[in-house]
Amino acid sequence: DRRSEMEDASGKNPDAMVDKKERKETEKGVVKAKKVELKKWNAVAMWSWDIQVNTCAICRNLLMELCIECQANQSSSAADCTVAWGVCQHAFHFHCIERWLKTRSVCPLDEQEWECQRYGH
Repeated sequence: DRRSEMEDASGKNPDAMVDKKERKETEKGVVKAKKVELKKWNAVAMWSWDIQVNTCAICRNLLMELCIECQANQSSSAADCTVAWGVCQHAFHFHCIERWLKTRSVCPLDEQEWECQRYGH
């Protein structure tokens, strides 16, 4: 009978019944019941760019997508269209900021002198 195999885990609370077969003894001799058995685990990860704005202020496309120049040139791949970050922490597609800097030498958003901090994905 299943009820005969069950006993009170604390000796006092009948709602805390634990199957004797699922008990394990610890190093200190204290008997503990297995609380959870993990049968399957699926990990899910999320990521995002380390910037507050995810669009290029020049072409208005997402930084993760191709710029308008690369979209027009269909032979381009996503690896060819990289992101440039300025010391001001603003990010733009490299092609967009390159075209912008041919006529102006400042950041399009804050008008500070443009200095590239890093380049690439």
